[in-house]
Amino acid sequence: MATSAFRGVIEFLGDMGVYDVILPFLLVFTIVFAILEKTKILGTAKEGGETIGKKNLNSMVALSIAFLAVASTKIVSVINSAMANIVLLILLGFSFLLLVGIFFKDKELDEKKILGGWTGALIAIMFVGVIVVFLNAMDWLNPIFDLFANWETEYAMNIFFFAIVVFFIWFITKGDSKPKEKKEKKEDKE
Repeated sequence: MATSAFRGVIEFLGDMGVYDVILPFLLVFTIVFAILEKTKILGTAKEGGETIGKKNLNSMVALSIAFLAVASTKIVSVINSAMANIVLLILLGFSFLLLVGIFFKDKELDEKKILGGWTGALIAIMFVGVIVVFLNAMDWLNPIFDLFANWETEYAMNIFFFAIVVFFIWFITKGDSKPKEKKEKKEDKE
């Protein structure tokens, strides 16, 4: 299969180190500089009657952190693999928002409808997905996956049965908090 000219350009940029050096450097520098400007942790200066962060200190610290991050190949590999997965989640989230937008008119879409019910649950799933992507990119989930790799069926079913028993014990004994609130309100009225 012949490669296209555009694929050759991408490979050339990769050989030059754009993906391993320049893009991670720019990403880390931009994020650190933005955080330092927002928090003003290194001090402030008056410029034109407005209080702003000290840009020279903020830029030097951000530059140093970005160079240190790029110098570590492990950090760069984590950034590259995590950002690739984050882009995938962004595309999934965008697709989700497109699907949600189909069912709502322009002015019906507000915070109450988005954060409640099934949409709130899907937003929570996206948040958990971001955490799992970063943990997987740093290879922190491998020990957990290794635990389940050699399980026998009987062992797995015993743990599953135990989890079901614990859930039902919790469900039966949790009690109901609503009657207590109603009793307290009735006592306050008297």
